[in-house]
Amino acid sequence: MDELDRKTPEGFRAAKKFPLLYVLDNVRSALNTGSVFRTADAFLLEELVLCGITATPPHREIHKTALGATDTVAWRHVDRTEMAIKELKKKGYVVLAMEQASGSISLADFYPEAGNKYAVIFGHEVRGVSHEALTLCDHCLEIPQFGTKHSMNVAVTAGIVAWDFFTKLRL
Repeated sequence: MDELDRKTPEGFRAAKKFPLLYVLDNVRSALNTGSVFRTADAFLLEELVLCGITATPPHREIHKTALGATDTVAWRHVDRTEMAIKELKKKGYVVLAMEQASGSISLADFYPEAGNKYAVIFGHEVRGVSHEALTLCDHCLEIPQFGTKHSMNVAVTAGIVAWDFFTKLRL
């Protein structure tokens, strides 16, 4: 690990975070939640906000896929996603939903602005981001898809979004 120049948990907590956090809106799979924790660790995301039925640590299935990221990534639980969004907007976050909706912007066409803080909402694996949450968001983003399926796994989408934001703001 020394050769890879990885942070210790203490080093991670002290490191300057990337100006992005994720909100999980009633994500039902704890395995997906654990995978999102790992992505958040990989990209030094500020925080995960786990809402509604989204499982919280400690949880066997989260632990299975997070592989220790629950010890480094800041997280909290909020009962209702709408409450979390209102709080984040008061703190100056631009709130985005990953959802196929009328007026959605392709992720490829969205350019985050340096100096802004972003919160991206990922929804329930079947129902998506709730209507109530969508009405509070600044924009909806979507990843174009060209196959037979109409959606991608939450954890996969979270990884794509983190990489997209990171390359647009850092590289």
